[in-house]
Amino acid sequence: MTTPSRRILLVTHPGRVDAQRLAAGVATRLLAAGIGVCAPPDDLVGTPLAEVAGVQASDGDPDSSASIGCELVCVLGGDGTILRGAELSRGSGVPLLGVNLGHVGFLAEAEREDLDETVERIVARDYTVEQRTTLEVRAEEDGHTVFSSWALNEVTVEKASRERMLELTVEIDGRPLSTWGCDGIVMATPTGSTAYAFSAGGPVVWPDVEALLLVPISAHALFARPIVVSPRSRLVVELLPRTDGSGVVWCDGRRAVGLPPGARIEVQRSDQPVLLARLSSSGFTDRLVEKFDLPVQGWRGARRFPVDEDPAT
Repeated sequence: MTTPSRRILLVTHPGRVDAQRLAAGVATRLLAAGIGVCAPPDDLVGTPLAEVAGVQASDGDPDSSASIGCELVCVLGGDGTILRGAELSRGSGVPLLGVNLGHVGFLAEAEREDLDETVERIVARDYTVEQRTTLEVRAEEDGHTVFSSWALNEVTVEKASRERMLELTVEIDGRPLSTWGCDGIVMATPTGSTAYAFSAGGPVVWPDVEALLLVPISAHALFARPIVVSPRSRLVVELLPRTDGSGVVWCDGRRAVGLPPGARIEVQRSDQPVLLARLSSSGFTDRLVEKFDLPVQGWRGARRFPVDEDPAT
């Protein structure tokens, strides 16, 4: 049998039967178009996708090596599943295309009702690719690295116990900014500005803006505003030794490690972005209106001034 020259990595939520059934339909159409389809081994254990002849298990460990040799990672699911797809695609040079089967689905490029057209666009290679900033994080304890990872949306340092409060100091570019008693802190990318950082009161930042965000969570302080810093800045959070309780550092809400008082967490922009496949040329404003169902009734568009008229008068 001839090996297909093109291959798609198909990712779904292994526990969602509806997603697996839709994935099986997508796989069938891609295979009929002469495109190879593979999936993470966990997605092929007793699922409808496993019943499609020709779908293979991806090679390598469950990390970015699974997407090597593919032209696209296609994810069917909510933002959590899309973040899983990002784990499989980052560092491989393979773009990620998400089809939203969840609620808001800010990371998705298409909706469930657009699935047929999305498959056609994949077959025709009719999509563009853009880069999204990611973060690198490293946690130290007594001068030794105890955790290192990355995030597409955000890195958070949070209290481990609900009844406790964290005492922490924030450092930016080697200089102390402030000490807070708080529930935690969010350090986010522009992509993550509409995720946890938004819920914590942070600003919405357009994805092509080069910046990092720092948003305190329920801080007991007069100065506890969200901060936007340079993309070259290095953010450091130190859990003060006197803090009453331990903390947890989370990456995209998926990877975590516990931290004792005195731990130090360093966050900076990574040199490995996540590549997102885009099907639409519409701007980020349209995405905000659609995803947050913002009211725009009454908008009439920009007034077009005559050439000889000064719009300032």
